[in-house]
Amino acid sequence: MAEVERRRAEVPAPAQTGVDLENLPTLFGKLGDDVMRLVDTKLSLVKVELKEDAAFYARNGAFTAVGAMVALIGFALVNVAVAFFISNFFASDAGAPERFGPTSYGLGFLITGIIYVVIGGVIVLVMKNKLAAYNPVPTTTLEEIRKDKQWLKNEM
Repeated sequence: MAEVERRRAEVPAPAQTGVDLENLPTLFGKLGDDVMRLVDTKLSLVKVELKEDAAFYARNGAFTAVGAMVALIGFALVNVAVAFFISNFFASDAGAPERFGPTSYGLGFLITGIIYVVIGGVIVLVMKNKLAAYNPVPTTTLEEIRKDKQWLKNEM
């Protein structure tokens, strides 16, 4: 009988393994919750950065469109000026002297058109350079993911 009691003392108690087995699913559940929370946080950060990028592109795209419209109006005015200059070749001088003829109208349209083309072109070029220089990569999110990756490597 003493030998049976001695063997019982050598065998670990089944209650301890049961406690470990009960804690294991709980630990996996907590780990899953923590991972989901981490992924959710990173996705929220990506959403914020993508919204900022979309707002930047929308704002600068609108400015580019305005600049293009101004340049288009200027181009139309230059074409009207050219039409007035061409009409000057076909005008007859037989009538009474006019204070303003097709030449003066053409000059006015030409000057106004050139101003519009220059202003529109400058706006388009400035916005194009701004858009080209912008980096749409979500750098903050990528940096956070790199930090998390490094932390996980150090912990594992």
